[in-house]
Amino acid sequence: MAVDPRQVVAGVLTVTMFVMLGNMIKRDHFDHVQLSIHDTTKTSELSLPGGDGPWKGDGMSLKPCWSKPVLEEEDQSQGYLTFSLTNGPEYHISQIADAVVVARYLRATLVLPDVRGSNPGDKRNFGDIYNVENFVKSLDGVVKVATTPPPRLSAKNLAVVKVPSRVSEEDIADTIEPVFREKGNLRLATYFPSVNMKKSSEKKNIDSIACLGMFGTLELQPEVSEVVDLMVERLRTLSRKSSGQFIAVDLRVDILGKKSCQGNGSPRSKSCYSPQEIAQFLRKLGFNSGTTIYLTQTRWDSSLDSLKELFPKTYTKESIMPIDKKAKFLDADASELEKAIDFYICSESDVFVPAISGLFYANVAGKRIASGKTQILVPAEITASSASMADHISHYVSKKNHFAYSCFC
Repeated sequence: MAVDPRQVVAGVLTVTMFVMLGNMIKRDHFDHVQLSIHDTTKTSELSLPGGDGPWKGDGMSLKPCWSKPVLEEEDQSQGYLTFSLTNGPEYHISQIADAVVVARYLRATLVLPDVRGSNPGDKRNFGDIYNVENFVKSLDGVVKVATTPPPRLSAKNLAVVKVPSRVSEEDIADTIEPVFREKGNLRLATYFPSVNMKKSSEKKNIDSIACLGMFGTLELQPEVSEVVDLMVERLRTLSRKSSGQFIAVDLRVDILGKKSCQGNGSPRSKSCYSPQEIAQFLRKLGFNSGTTIYLTQTRWDSSLDSLKELFPKTYTKESIMPIDKKAKFLDADASELEKAIDFYICSESDVFVPAISGLFYANVAGKRIASGKTQILVPAEITASSASMADHISHYVSKKNHFAYSCFC
């Protein structure tokens, strides 16, 4: 049976068109997903009056400019310095920095700390959250680190010395050194009389050690880091309409209910903002209803509904964490892991909004400044004269007065 050449040509053209169409569909789909996950520098179409936009690209990543001192072996003391990490990663950073400064000054061997939660008996190994190998390597040549306490060292027999955060050489010389010389070993406990993360007007001899301790020692251990990466990737996928950009808001319902958050009624004295106030703040700055928001609140609470009404794509850890990780990272004993996840997601988001003032905000700001992620928006009542994004950039960035600017350049 003869075949009409015109039918053959028509068939070939039809097949070719279907193949081309299929490639176009696949390319459009995967290119779009790839952009949403990886390309976070493209500016979205959101805009404010005057052509300004709420999404800004990252600033330049800074480089460490502290010097790493060399420890002379013959000057090394036989004494040990022990301490614990408490209250979450925003405190851990300062506690590590103080312990490293004190150990260096005393020429003491620093014992790897444990991690203690707010509940009695809530105790973890350092390696459950942080990378032990990186911690020891980062301090090589600065202080000696013992990864396990020596058998002869008993917590019951150790003298406990309390020091304020951002410990000074005077504090060490007057309060700590005499006890250490007498006892040979001691346990350090850092207390926080205030949130003081501003850089000093004068350069101090111990600044380089403090910089190393604060910014060069702590990394998440691989499994925790993987969970953070998976959650960030999920948020970027959900944010494909804004080029993969998302906002992280430190907003915890239990903290909002505390007396310290009530203020005296004056907008200028507010240290905490409600979900509704955060929603209105972001909306007035120009973020639209398609914006993806991550909250540090673990599980949904009805008080968050007002925020979700304006921003439907608002999520907590429970809603975006991989299912196979929830049993380990969201159980009743995982509070320290949850805090670590929040801290590092807030450090990596495109925009960070501290609904609660305090050390979490201050130390997240320091980590973001070091990586060039300086889009930190501090909530406030917005008037016609304060609708500019620049009016709400954190003073840590606008005035460059964070201690991080003493460490990075």
